[in-house]
Amino acid sequence: MGVRTALVTGASRGIGRAIAARLAAQGAVVVVHFGTDAEGAAATVAEIERDGGRAFAVGARLGVDDDVETLFAGVESALAGRPLDILVNNAAAAPAGPLGATTRTEFDHLFAVNVRAPYFIIQRALPLFRDGGRIITISSVATRMANPAQTSFAMTKGAVETMSMTLANELGARGITVNAVAPGATRTATNGSAFEAPGLAEFIAGSTALNRLGESGDIADVVAFLASDAARWITGQVIDASGGLFLGPRA
Repeated sequence: MGVRTALVTGASRGIGRAIAARLAAQGAVVVVHFGTDAEGAAATVAEIERDGGRAFAVGARLGVDDDVETLFAGVESALAGRPLDILVNNAAAAPAGPLGATTRTEFDHLFAVNVRAPYFIIQRALPLFRDGGRIITISSVATRMANPAQTSFAMTKGAVETMSMTLANELGARGITVNAVAPGATRTATNGSAFEAPGLAEFIAGSTALNRLGESGDIADVVAFLASDAARWITGQVIDASGGLFLGPRA
């Protein structure tokens, strides 16, 4: 097959950066997408190259007109005629708040970035895909919890989980697997302050079967497995990568 190629959206920081670095460590040439954080994307590329890998940064703001065409103009330039093997839809807009506070503009933005963009990125990517490829979309454990502060966000993630299942059925004839990964509370270098409220980190860890917060590398390893040949018989699935968050009462 030769050297594999990968596109990771939202890879300028956090989980996306960890995924890009992990795929590069497995030998993939990685297209590092960013929305507005060009400096962060450059840092991701530099990290990959420092470790002996190859990567290219491509900028495109998602959720706006012509977002997919802007993205793939850069992707095709970076690929330089090579096919695409792995697509990781990681970029996402953050929760907009509870029902009473979410505006129509915020709601539309959430769906534009979290649902419309991944859908049409896949549509645009498929002609570039080699048979036997991997499509992985980052979801959230918000889909299996009743959190009033994340209703609209959870709706978007429920949509991409359904998308993954149906596309797995459609694309299986080409040997392309389509899966989703659902992280829980995951602390990264950029969101660490969100867990600094007194007692919050301890509460979440105490509600998690594995008794700690997640880290970006935990998610990247799951994605890397799904992108590997070892996961060739897994498709149409949502893989919970939360360490067992809120599975039930702990004795």
